[in-house]
Amino acid sequence: MDLDTLIETVQAEVKGLSRYLEPIDYENAVSDAERECGWALPFTAAFRIYWLKQRTKRHLFFYLLSESAHKFKYEQINLQHRFEHYLKLIASMDENFEKIMEERPEEFLDAMGVIDQAGLFGTKVDAGFSYSPSGRDTTYDVDNEVNFFPNEDS
Repeated sequence: MDLDTLIETVQAEVKGLSRYLEPIDYENAVSDAERECGWALPFTAAFRIYWLKQRTKRHLFFYLLSESAHKFKYEQINLQHRFEHYLKLIASMDENFEKIMEERPEEFLDAMGVIDQAGLFGTKVDAGFSYSPSGRDTTYDVDNEVNFFPNEDS
């Protein structure tokens, strides 16, 4: 899927709301979604297409929410339903996104700044003490290095 196809698909899915949005809003929403997910168009993976569409729509709804915010009237207790609906919709979409990030973290490694899956679990940091197989303290030897791949023999 490329940028133009994604924008056409999202426009079709948000239907009547398109009249409140400008073409630049769609491009900005896609850019925000790409940065959030850590992906870049084009790609063909169904998982990524689905979630990029979802996050793009979420950003569009946020733009509509921001535009509706000025209609929120507190003094007159006129709490515009539109504003509340956008808030609930965005909260629901964010919950679903957080849930999928927890369930499938390997899909979002780029967004987390992780190079490979092993990076999800951090790095082992030794206490700094080292001993030879015979039990001699080698902590202060010149060639003492942190062992990132410990096994039963060392």
